[in-house]
Amino acid sequence: MQRSKGIKRAQFLAGMASAGLAATVLSSGEARAAQGGPRRGPRHGLRHHGVVYTVGAGEMPGTAFSAARMREDIRVIRDELHADTVDVTGDGVERLTATATEAAERGLRVWLQPTLGDVPERDILEHLAETGRFAERLRRHGAAVDLSVGCEFWLFVPGIVPGDTVFERIRNLLDGKVDPAAMQRRLDRFTAKAAVVGRSVFHGRLSYAAAQDDKVDWRLFDIMGIDYYSYFPHRADYTRELSRYLRWGKPLAITEFGTCAYVGAPQTDGMGWDVVDYDKKPPEIKGDLVRSERTQAAYLTHLLDAFSSMDLYAAMAFEFVTPDAPHRPGDPRHDLDLASYALTKTLKDHPEDPASGWHWEPKEAFHALARRYQYARAGRGDVR
Repeated sequence: MQRSKGIKRAQFLAGMASAGLAATVLSSGEARAAQGGPRRGPRHGLRHHGVVYTVGAGEMPGTAFSAARMREDIRVIRDELHADTVDVTGDGVERLTATATEAAERGLRVWLQPTLGDVPERDILEHLAETGRFAERLRRHGAAVDLSVGCEFWLFVPGIVPGDTVFERIRNLLDGKVDPAAMQRRLDRFTAKAAVVGRSVFHGRLSYAAAQDDKVDWRLFDIMGIDYYSYFPHRADYTRELSRYLRWGKPLAITEFGTCAYVGAPQTDGMGWDVVDYDKKPPEIKGDLVRSERTQAAYLTHLLDAFSSMDLYAAMAFEFVTPDAPHRPGDPRHDLDLASYALTKTLKDHPEDPASGWHWEPKEAFHALARRYQYARAGRGDVR
């Protein structure tokens, strides 16, 4: 499921914490940088303001990828959300390249990030190479493009953690069937392979999207990418936590940030998705959650304040739309949008029909980010 990237990520991180695998130690390269490596120049705030746009095929016929819908969404991202960057992610080279082309033609900066998973390494690397070759063609034609070789490989790539699927890997992790040292070696090996493939086909800036506690050799990349879901009551705590990445002397992009739209969601540190009982038919929300779009909006703007006080390359809100988590007004027990990080809420024409058509409507978080993004764009003197 493409809602997946946020949800699966958090599920796996929960397992890593249980198994004691989450790495918080600085790598040797980072330690060297901290002891006198290159530093960034004078701070000038957050340079690029963006949103994640997932292009997966969707679980149901009604949520399958639509080129016409995508084109309208990209227009909205540019003209109504006022973003200058779109993180085009997911699997399927045709979907990725069509979306990247549309974004580039509308003058948006493209952060192109293929995330094919649960297939052999060879297929993942070929998918990356084909996407990267297209990114290079876009770049040579004058588009602003950065290529990310992928996202949190321990989650998506079989063989790093035992298990043929994401859910088998999660189970093996929770059951303690993982050797932490061997896992890190396999992760390092595949990350290096992906970097080599990326460099071989793309000659612009290369990156990778890591979970915030991952141990990565950032010497392989030009831009550091971090999926960031911390919660602190004070802005200074965010800047203090993020400052450790700046010690590498490389641009830092926040490749995901966000939360769900209910009271208490930000305090879950990225685990806000875990409120649905999928054993029930239809799936039900667990507990008595209080829907609060204001909570989501406040958290996102709070984080933007922190990011804007630092010298960051980009920040991409997760995510624009989550079609397989529809909102059910007046039915809080089945309002799956409570488990969504999207800036928009999906409304189905016929809620009981899996193949039903649907549309999205903006949440308060959409409007809050639009105001901030428009202000930032005006401050740069952008004209579109």
